[in-house]
Amino acid sequence: MNPPQVNVPPAPSATPTPSTPLPERPLSPPRRSRWVGSLVALVLVALVGGGAWYLVKRASGEPGGGGARGFPGGGAMVTVGEATVRTAELPVIIEALGTVIPAATVTLRPQVAGQLTQVFFTEGQMVKKGQLLAQIDARPFEQALMQAEGTRRRDEAQLDNARLTLERYRTLLSQDSIARQDVDTQAALVKQLEGTVMTDKAQEGTARLNLNYTRLTAPTSGRIGLRTVDAGNYVTSGDAAGIATITQVAPIDVQFSVPQDRVADVLAAQAQDPSLEVTALDRTRKVVLDKGHFSTLDNVVDTTTGTVKAKARFENTASALFPNQFVNVQLMLRSVSATVVPVTAVRTGASGDYVYVINEDRTVSLRKVKRGLATVGVMAITEGLKDGERVVTEGGDRLQDGMKVQLPGAMGARGARSAASRPGAGASAPREGASGAGGHRRQRPAQTP
Repeated sequence: MNPPQVNVPPAPSATPTPSTPLPERPLSPPRRSRWVGSLVALVLVALVGGGAWYLVKRASGEPGGGGARGFPGGGAMVTVGEATVRTAELPVIIEALGTVIPAATVTLRPQVAGQLTQVFFTEGQMVKKGQLLAQIDARPFEQALMQAEGTRRRDEAQLDNARLTLERYRTLLSQDSIARQDVDTQAALVKQLEGTVMTDKAQEGTARLNLNYTRLTAPTSGRIGLRTVDAGNYVTSGDAAGIATITQVAPIDVQFSVPQDRVADVLAAQAQDPSLEVTALDRTRKVVLDKGHFSTLDNVVDTTTGTVKAKARFENTASALFPNQFVNVQLMLRSVSATVVPVTAVRTGASGDYVYVINEDRTVSLRKVKRGLATVGVMAITEGLKDGERVVTEGGDRLQDGMKVQLPGAMGARGARSAASRPGAGASAPREGASGAGGHRRQRPAQTP
């Protein structure tokens, strides 16, 4: 039996057979396609740049921005604040920082040594001149006074006896019953005793004075400070701190400095009015503490600061001024009539000071001015403005010469007129489905089962 035959495919030949050649691809796009892409990119960049330029010009208000009507630059109309130029009395004031100083400051010190037995004052109390404040043990001084008085009386008795003897000697001398030498010796003894009695009187007066010094009284009226020594302590006349300090607070003085360039103005004003008004304010410059009068200037200029010290006196009846307190001082020299505007209306540029004047057609004009005296709220204009003109006080940093502005009052009136001109303004719309005059109720369609 013959085995089955299997058909085996022939092995591939080692010699390669030629294949069909493929078409070649282009290595880069056509030149036309590249030109079209570049053109599209340039158009997009131009559109983006033009849009940005349009937005910037419109925001800055320059021509071409497409702004509101009536504005020369084409930008939005600016709302500004306004004020009217007027004539007012402007005070000429020198402002300075001052220090409150008491009219008198006295330290209560003992003048004799001894034990402090009693204290008759309360700390912070208002005391009067001559009022008893403390007591030192007086017994040693009383004994010293008695001893001095006794010595004086003894020596006075000896003096009286010597004088009587001198008279007898003179009588005997006139009768030629005694030598002149005895008379002269007795006369010298009388003079010696007279000197002794005079010394005794001085010692007695010193003892009496020391006894009075044991009573410590107020040398001036004012407010007494804190007590430094309590009763029972031994005090001496050499204590630097003393027992307490008294400051005179009514009246009271305020010391401040005046620039040396203003000394002539102060002297001229004081010559016309000796009682120049001075106002003392607190540190915020809002509360008036007291009003007083100018006293005097110092006689030299402080070379370190270029100022001259000045002093003003205040009655301080309300005790609003306290010693060593810092206050703001306003010295009023005189008042002058001037054309004034608010301080916020004046601006400073490269060419000097200027203001924006509001014209009748609500356009603004830049006008140069010369400023004068100034206070906290207003400033004097010496040249460039006249009464009745209107100037811009707020919003001037966004203005240019010739621009048209919007005033707050006109804007409010325009809004009211616009609201009144709208149809149906002030009336409420009827609700849907409500019944009433001219209204119909909507009927729901019937539903079929």
